[in-house]
Amino acid sequence: MKTNIKYRSAGDSSILMEFDLEINKETNAILTNLSNLIESDSEKHFNETIIGYRSILIEYNPLELSFKEAITKLEGLKGEAENGENHTSRHIEIPVLYGGEHGPDIESVSSYNNLSIEEVIDIHSSANYLVYFIGFTPGYPFLGGMSPEIATPRLESPRISIPPGSVGIANNQTGIYPVESPGGWRLIGQTPIQLYDAKSDQPFLFKSGDNVRFNNIDINEFNGIKEQVMKGTYKPTINEIKIK
Repeated sequence: MKTNIKYRSAGDSSILMEFDLEINKETNAILTNLSNLIESDSEKHFNETIIGYRSILIEYNPLELSFKEAITKLEGLKGEAENGENHTSRHIEIPVLYGGEHGPDIESVSSYNNLSIEEVIDIHSSANYLVYFIGFTPGYPFLGGMSPEIATPRLESPRISIPPGSVGIANNQTGIYPVESPGGWRLIGQTPIQLYDAKSDQPFLFKSGDNVRFNNIDINEFNGIKEQVMKGTYKPTINEIKIK
């Protein structure tokens, strides 16, 4: 897939690449491939990358490369990313306890969409979601792929504090709050697993390009997993899959 790109200076050591593409899984695959190529650059001209829906922010070393030289190198890597063959991605299973005190807004979601609570749970947990990028708070995954059947507006008045692991819906998106924070998404459930660990060498559970599936669990399973998480013995279900 060939595309036009705008290169914008973002300070004295960063470049913003803006892609003239639709927001979809094909665009995300290109951005993810390109990000991996940039961060694995053997000459170490580039540092961290931050992926958006159709953009990448790249840190580069201005003592090694001029702005124009950096763009030339990025153009070459972009070609590799666009022409890349099948690549692997991760499929991550996220256990969720829906409703009750863990999902206080699930009734409003069901009422808004003229569905039963069970139907909301079935629809939400039967979809495959794509992690487009991480943002808002540490480790927060922006997920695509939610069914329009359960799309529901944000709360009119955001909550001051939302517990970590809360699963929410806002318009046509769903997401998971990794840390305690304010938020206006409608909460339909909670996962007991940890999405962000500041003490870990790999602090984020998710990364761009991951595929996610929610699994409906009961309170006993929730408490059992939570206990394992607290002991540091829980391992989330993560499988490698091939993406065409």
